[in-house]
Amino acid sequence: MTLSERFIRYTQFDTQSCEDSQTVPSTSKQLTFARFLRDEMIAEGLEDIVLDEQGYLYATLNANLNPNSSLGGGKGEVSLGFISHYDTSPDCSGENIKARIIHNYDGCDIELSEGIVSSPRQFPELLRHVGEDLIVTDGKTLLGADDKAGIAEIMQAMCYLRDHPEIEHGKIRIAFNPDEEIGKGAHHFNVPLFACDWAYTVDGGDLGELEYENFNAASAKIHFTGRSVHPGYAKGKMLNAARIATEFAAMMPADETPETTEGYQGFYHLTGMQGGCEKAQLSYIIRDHDRQRFEERKLYINKVAEQINQKYGEGTCKAIVEDQYYNMLEKVEPVMHIIETAKQAMLDAGVEPRVQPIRGGTDGAQLSFKGLPCPNLFTGAVNFHGPHEFVSIQVMEKATQTIINICQKSLLS
Repeated sequence: MTLSERFIRYTQFDTQSCEDSQTVPSTSKQLTFARFLRDEMIAEGLEDIVLDEQGYLYATLNANLNPNSSLGGGKGEVSLGFISHYDTSPDCSGENIKARIIHNYDGCDIELSEGIVSSPRQFPELLRHVGEDLIVTDGKTLLGADDKAGIAEIMQAMCYLRDHPEIEHGKIRIAFNPDEEIGKGAHHFNVPLFACDWAYTVDGGDLGELEYENFNAASAKIHFTGRSVHPGYAKGKMLNAARIATEFAAMMPADETPETTEGYQGFYHLTGMQGGCEKAQLSYIIRDHDRQRFEERKLYINKVAEQINQKYGEGTCKAIVEDQYYNMLEKVEPVMHIIETAKQAMLDAGVEPRVQPIRGGTDGAQLSFKGLPCPNLFTGAVNFHGPHEFVSIQVMEKATQTIINICQKSLLS
């Protein structure tokens, strides 16, 4: 089976996760795909296959080291892993995906369906893939390359290593999990069962991306309590919670929002607001790569809440700030050899590594703080979470080769 055939077959499963669900996984249709993958693993000859009731799927490709070779001995005891998620984003339909291949892309507009066009004018990243074969949607759904491309690449790499025993490698663990798109992918990941010294999530974007820094993240819920009085007789009596909430929002730094920042710059992001005269609420997410600056941002939220209370009375404003995840760099720095291994694996595959910070989160961040250092590798997925998503077959092949190279090079780490 070719890599593109494997990937397109995976896209036929609707695996959209759901933020409002209280179950694990958040949708039962994710389990349908997980069972399919389990059966495929059995057919492909993988071992130690476990699919737990929460939809976490684990398997092993055992070491094939010759004990008489220079790579034999204890190296087979070192385990590395590769992880991808199989849910797709709630932001766009994943039902009845109709993937098709644009062969030898010429750099022109791609008509996905009537009136829906992927144009380099709007999506200039298309021009990086002129001459390549692109898998696209029909303009009505997302494609699901985030992260079924990662799953296909991992499975293809494992099958290649199985079929080429001359390539020596240690024990390799793979795992596929649900609910990454709603921030819960690592919550029930069984790190002791996975039993790896380190791993890589295969969940990045375009060619060469290598990520081992992400935001520190927190959420903030700001509750406002007002006092309702007839507006005709309100002077000196009314406290309008909704208006006070807008005052709070105006006190946040205007140049530290997602719209005004990039790279390593952090931000406060107002994600929701609701309320009236008696009650109101603001919802924020807080992000920063620098841990100290992250802590300062959380303190600033509380400081503004105190200022509101000093002006309008104690109890008017209450801020609830909760940490979500932290920058994986803290856990990856002590084992930087895994980054150097990935860089060299890419170079050997003819790929120039593009190290960049993630302006978001990743399962790898949470797993790193669970004791599994876990940087992120590219998959080739571009413009994910929407109908203009595409992936290059040639880039997927480079990702697969990078995984194979890492398996070889990790023996020397």
